Amino acid sequence: MTNLFNYIDRPSPVHRLTGATKFVCLMLWSFAAMSTYDTRMLAALVIGSMIIFKVGRIKIKDVSFMLGFTAVFLVINSIMIFVFSPRHGTEIYGTCTFLWGMSGRYALTAEQLFYHLNYLLKYLSTIPIVLLFVCTTNPSEFASSLNKIGIKYSVSYAVALALRYIPDIQKQYHEISQAGQARGIEMTKKASFTGRIKAAAGILIPLIMSSMERIDIISNAMELRGFGKGKKRTWYMGRPFKVQDILAMAGCGLLVALAAYLAYVNGGRYYNPFI
Repeated sequence: MTNLFNYIDRPSPVHRLTGATKFVCLMLWSFAAMSTYDTRMLAALVIGSMIIFKVGRIKIKDVSFMLGFTAVFLVINSIMIFVFSPRHGTEIYGTCTFLWGMSGRYALTAEQLFYHLNYLLKYLSTIPIVLLFVCTTNPSEFASSLNKIGIKYSVSYAVALALRYIPDIQKQYHEISQAGQARGIEMTKKASFTGRIKAAAGILIPLIMSSMERIDIISNAMELRGFGKGKKRTWYMGRPFKVQDILAMAGCGLLVALAAYLAYVNGGRYYNPFI
């Protein structure tokens, strides 16, 4: 069974950071990457994200499905950008350099390829950090950390339940799929693609019904225990901020400041090597 958005408990410096620290760093890192088109900074962020991913001791096989899905999305999105706006790069950089003597609306230009490179670097710099956040953050500890930085504990607990529930839905889907195959419903690669889609669609109804039943059980249990009556609550998984947490958030804050500085130096978000 393919694991999606699952917490993987391994000893690493990234795991030792609090959930709130990793969330703040994720937001700051993503903002820095998405707010700039400076190729030099984006390339540095890509290298940095890969190093941090390695430090977090998350293996490629742990997130192979999500990486494959993201790769397909990037390819399709890049093709659609070129199809609908083949001159977007030339409009941004103000020049038009045709490659290999080509001409016409869909002729390749150096500016368009450079824009696509920056677009790709943006995703390559953020995807490892997002996957690392999901795989190294314990949902219960994350909820306590969110509450510590001022978010209402009911909201924090809802986030923790959502993160915990995704693996449960995966498990239920797998169990229903196995039961269907035991009854003769072919869902393996032996069946046609259309047949597998229809079989997977048939799982949705029992999956939704079982999910609604579980939600009702959990909500009743929480209500019987008086959840939400008090203004505060204690956390079993709560951890205090340490020096490494402060340093991590400060480092990501510097990335945002660097992105703003480069925008000032470049006269905008884009680094233009064509002038």
